[in-house]
Amino acid sequence: MELVINGEKIQVSAAESTITGLLQHFNLQHKVVIVELNDEIVAKENQSETLLSNGDKVEIVHFVGGG
Repeated sequence: MELVINGEKIQVSAAESTITGLLQHFNLQHKVVIVELNDEIVAKENQSETLLSNGDKVEIVHFVGGG
């Protein structure tokens, strides 16, 4: 399946068919992130059941501490 993730076309397997699976693929499952799917923010409690489809546009923003 092909997704557009943060503006870049990326091929992912069926194992990454949910937002949670995608975050695990990128080792972001334990980070504080905001996920937007096709211009709509997906609540954290809905990420495990939100299915991804070929051509979906995903934006992932994670926060980095610092000073």
